[in-house]
Amino acid sequence: MVQYRALVIALILLLSTTVPEVHSRSLSDRGRRDWMVYPDALASYIYEAVNTVSPRAAQFLLDVSQTTVVSGARNLLIRETTKITILVEQMVEKIRSIWNGKLGY
Repeated sequence: MVQYRALVIALILLLSTTVPEVHSRSLSDRGRRDWMVYPDALASYIYEAVNTVSPRAAQFLLDVSQTTVVSGARNLLIRETTKITILVEQMVEKIRSIWNGKLGY
């Protein structure tokens, strides 16, 4: 039972989100910088699958996903991936300017 609970908590930490948030927008509607779209969608599918089998377990998943620890971890991931995305976009722009400058495109 302890291993099962630890597995569920680890899964929630990795894929946590609120269900209405995932259903509010489709995968194609989200921006390029939102790297959490895929874990959010996966968490939604897992929640729906668990809910069909055991609504009590699904409620447990939902309750745990809305704790401050999970929200804080999720916000940290969002903040850091946004920083990385901005840096990558800046690097790509620099490479394009160098490529266009030297080759004259």
